[in-house]
Amino acid sequence: MSDMVSESRSNAAEYTVSEISGALKRTVEDVFGHVRVRGEISGYRGPHSSGHAYFALKDDRARLEAVIWKGVMGRLKFRPEEGMEVIATGKLTTYPGSSKYQIVIDNLEPAGAGALMALLEERKRRLATEGIFDPARKQLLPYMPRVIGVVTSPTGAVIRDILHRIADRFPLHVVLWPVRVQGETAGAEVTAAVNGFNALPADGAIPRPDVVIVARGGGSLEDLWGFNDEGLARAVAASDIPVISAVGHETDWTLIDLAADVRAPTPTGAAEIAVPVKAELEATLASLAARLRACVSRGLDRRRQAARSAARAIPSPDQLLAVPRRRFDEATGRLGRALSVAVERKRARFDQARLSPATLSRRIEESRRLTDRDLLRAQAALRAIAGARRAEFRRASEQLPKCVRAALARKRHLFESAQARISLRPLQRAEQTARERLAHAGRRHEQAIAAALDRARARLTQADRLLSTLKLSEQAILERGYALVLDGAGELVRRAADVRTGEVLELRFADGAAHALATGDSAGRPAAKPAAKTKATAPKPPGGQGSLF
Repeated sequence: MSDMVSESRSNAAEYTVSEISGALKRTVEDVFGHVRVRGEISGYRGPHSSGHAYFALKDDRARLEAVIWKGVMGRLKFRPEEGMEVIATGKLTTYPGSSKYQIVIDNLEPAGAGALMALLEERKRRLATEGIFDPARKQLLPYMPRVIGVVTSPTGAVIRDILHRIADRFPLHVVLWPVRVQGETAGAEVTAAVNGFNALPADGAIPRPDVVIVARGGGSLEDLWGFNDEGLARAVAASDIPVISAVGHETDWTLIDLAADVRAPTPTGAAEIAVPVKAELEATLASLAARLRACVSRGLDRRRQAARSAARAIPSPDQLLAVPRRRFDEATGRLGRALSVAVERKRARFDQARLSPATLSRRIEESRRLTDRDLLRAQAALRAIAGARRAEFRRASEQLPKCVRAALARKRHLFESAQARISLRPLQRAEQTARERLAHAGRRHEQAIAAALDRARARLTQADRLLSTLKLSEQAILERGYALVLDGAGELVRRAADVRTGEVLELRFADGAAHALATGDSAGRPAAKPAAKTKATAPKPPGGQGSLF
């Protein structure tokens, strides 16, 4: 058996990997040579730093890798784009390094938009018509979320980048909803994750996120096709939780990017958008606190300075009371003189009145005499009028017919009856009442005069007491240490110039009087013949000019 196995092995030709790859390369190049291929550009990676471009041509059933060298790229009339349907002319060959066959393109012509791009544009137009992409429906992101939900693959680098960036910026709770981000079921799983996050209760065992991040790394249009699902776009647009789309690289666009509240260029950018920088917030808070303390300090300093300025502007109690005190002293000085003048005026007015009971009696008698005279005149006038009327009636009755005379007789009877009722008794009673009222007024007037005299006497006594209390009387002034200077004739000496050397003066103190001899006047002049009558003023307090003794 071993001999048979060794013989079978020796019958098969042995090839190296390079020999097989080279044989396949020659076969493909010899059989196909230059070909024209129609397909849709997928996974386009623009010119690298070397100038070459790599992508794939695909249709609904197969995929062909393609490469355009740097020299050919410079001659192309248009720039290839993702999803563009083109007709490529080139040489079919293999790439031994990865056991793939590819076409090296020599010429590239556009053939119209690809099928997938046409489908995508049709979905985009339909959803835009429904208002799914309307900016008015987009929500604002919370500034400081407490929980962030992430919808992505749990094994990829995307979740690690997001967690690392969140931990660096603002560590908080992250809830991962694991899904497949590529394949036929990717769109349904991501849709279920978005709806599941929205269905979580606010106080449940799993915290409901404040922001949802849907993330995936870069890829071709086919790799990202699950995120162009209509159901996913509708779920993202209807989400009560703000959604950040971070699918692919910055140049990749899907329907979820248009439906999401915010689009991030990369998953790392989504983490930066979702949370602020904690260190910056702390620095800002510290800066604001420092500014607040500085503002409070400056405010206190300004108010303290204003209080000090106001205190300096407020006058002292002595300054405030200086003017009232001076007015009070002046009023005190004028009070004694004013009281004396007031008493003199009251006494003069009282003397001018000259009221006495005799004067009132004379006025009462004069009024009684005038009243009697007027009463007699009234009685005489009434008798004269009655006689004239009676004579007039008689003359008229003689000239009137009988009926008229009868009526006149009735009128005369009525007149006589009225005349009988008219008498002087009411006038006499009125006169008696007037006399009684006049007598009562006389008595009240006498009482009023007596009361007025008592009040004036009381005010005079009070004024005298006030003068004594304020020490403004002459005796009070002498008691305070002053003295009156009288000359030989007993006249008050008011000025020092009136004093002559050798003149005998009388000094009147509070407890008696003393005599003094003037030895010189205020100017130091020798004695002169005294005038017939001199006047001097009260002596000045110590410190005046000259000496009297």
